[in-house]
Amino acid sequence: MTVRTSTTELIKTLGQSLLSLSSNLGALLAGTFIALNLNVLTRTPWILALFPGILSIRGAIGGLFSGRLSTGLHLGTVKPRYTQNTADFYLLFYVVVTLTLESSIVVGLVASLFNVAVWGASIVDCVSIIAVVVSTMGLSIVLISPITVAVSILSFRRGLDPDVTVYPVMATVADILVTLCYILELNVFFSGTLGVYFIGLTSLIFLLIGLSIVFRNVREDMFVKTIKEFFVVLVLVAFIVNVTGSLLYEIREVVGNRPEIFVVYPALIDTVGSVGSIVGSTATTKLFLGVLKSSFSSIKQHLAEIGGTWIASVIMFAIYSVIPFFTSEVALFNPLMFTAQLVTTNILAVSIMIVIAFAVAIFTYRRGLDPDNFVIPIESSLADSITTVSFLVTLSVIV
Repeated sequence: MTVRTSTTELIKTLGQSLLSLSSNLGALLAGTFIALNLNVLTRTPWILALFPGILSIRGAIGGLFSGRLSTGLHLGTVKPRYTQNTADFYLLFYVVVTLTLESSIVVGLVASLFNVAVWGASIVDCVSIIAVVVSTMGLSIVLISPITVAVSILSFRRGLDPDVTVYPVMATVADILVTLCYILELNVFFSGTLGVYFIGLTSLIFLLIGLSIVFRNVREDMFVKTIKEFFVVLVLVAFIVNVTGSLLYEIREVVGNRPEIFVVYPALIDTVGSVGSIVGSTATTKLFLGVLKSSFSSIKQHLAEIGGTWIASVIMFAIYSVIPFFTSEVALFNPLMFTAQLVTTNILAVSIMIVIAFAVAIFTYRRGLDPDNFVIPIESSLADSITTVSFLVTLSVIV
């Protein structure tokens, strides 16, 4: 009975994971935008190095948003409707806006310091970095948040598990929109003096909106608790994403401007992050429902979800390796080798992320913290770095 149940759960998770991870094919579109705009993204070192940071921090906040929505829908604290929702729902939205502003400023500051130390950036570059990050994130939240709510409610109404479906779908949608926003902001910024002033103005508007939300909700316990807990994660994420950016720049130095590398890159980090989110979110929900013990050894009771999700990710990586062969301006000389490189990257990155996601869920739950404030933000940021390192190692070894 147990074996049959586990097999059924594995097949169910595999099916839903394939459905949700297939949305990461859309990240190839984000990769295509990168490949087509390398002239802008490589204009100065900090631009390309900053790009993974913007994706990661947007993914971390989106992960918290989708994780809290999913758990809220399961527990009934969030209703599956678009209007007249619960107080928890609206407070969560205010939290997301505030965290986006907070994250933009912190990541911009850390990126500035990092680029001064590594790339020799000037004070003007530092101001530019902060303004571009804040403006990009402010624009992205207007576009992404309504879609996140819609996907969460729609999947729940259709009988799908939002823990499995929401973050993978939104990770891809967010990557596409954030990439477009970043490229748009850079083109505006480098268009001349008016463009610089426009970026500064949009950054100021977002800052004022964020501050007004903080003043109105500073006495709300959940609001303050989430901001405080996420800030700890944010500091860690801010340093991680700058390392990721440097690694991406290193990949460019190693492989040059090969279009297929940049086409698949967003899809790779999305998929590894999605695997971590599925493992972490399903574990979090089980912990809250009391069907999973808060010990790492209980990972044995979570193997169906882990196995189904991992198999789905390997299938997706194999698909990613083929598509650039037909879409890149420069055809791959050896498609089979590229497939081997991506599958090897998957084995290295996913195995690490599964352990991290499950461990963070267990650790935070046992400490009386809300795992939804930690699991996806931490694992999604680490996923970007771990995937980038794995990809760099694989590209260097399998040649």
